[in-house]
Amino acid sequence: EKASSRTMTEIWFYHLMARPREQALPGLIERSLERGWRAVVQASTPEALDAMDQHLWTYDPESFLAHGSERDGDADMQPVWLTIGDDTPNEAKVRFFIEGAQVTPVLNSAQGQAYDRMVVMFDGNDEAQLNSARAQWKELKDSGANIAYFQQTEDGRWEKRA
Repeated sequence: EKASSRTMTEIWFYHLMARPREQALPGLIERSLERGWRAVVQASTPEALDAMDQHLWTYDPESFLAHGSERDGDADMQPVWLTIGDDTPNEAKVRFFIEGAQVTPVLNSAQGQAYDRMVVMFDGNDEAQLNSARAQWKELKDSGANIAYFQQTEDGRWEKRA
């Protein structure tokens, strides 16, 4: 029993409250890379993907997060892959879903079980993102997925709530 639940992909919901995704996501990606995990960031629109692409180069004056997308090529070399599809060309162990991107199609795909963790990051001040996250939570909970919910505190830390 324990062994089978251990191999199940963790799906964590990150509810942004005090700080925007642009501040929160790079740190989570950095921590993933420190664990030795490659990452995929999946957005729902090309515009959101382009904005994230620019942001990961410039969010910190002292550093940047090396990443690439379809237009950059060398997918297998990229520590962080940006996409609007369900592709995982870099053997990532963690996948971040932003702007309402849907977990279930990836989870149910052939590569879905290759992930150790999937993270649904949503803005609590954006009704569309909130509704999308609630619908995904319900669907995943009903399917018996291994899910957890974290809410951002005033100081930008994450507190497990469910």
